[in-house]
Amino acid sequence: METEHGAAGLRTILGQVPFPADKERIVDRAADLGADGEQLKALRAMPPVDYGNADEVMRSVPLEESETDARIPQARYRRRHEHTRSGRAEPRRRENGPPASYR
Repeated sequence: METEHGAAGLRTILGQVPFPADKERIVDRAADLGADGEQLKALRAMPPVDYGNADEVMRSVPLEESETDARIPQARYRRRHEHTRSGRAEPRRRENGPPASYR
């Protein structure tokens, strides 16, 4: 069975984990269900406590929803073209001709 990558795939996997469960049981079950290396790394980085449901796990893993399927070309394109630096002005672009500073 091929699983999705990133947070979306991890959420699918966690839907098949019996809760409540501790960290080790979650990691072991995710590995058995086909979690990829990135997902397993995120699960291993979460605190060693008992989790009551998949939402608690998702809040604890260092795998952001915005990075979901980052290997897919559309996601990479979207990420490159998003505004990522808050507080910085972006230069205005003109449709035709050189920038105003060259006039």
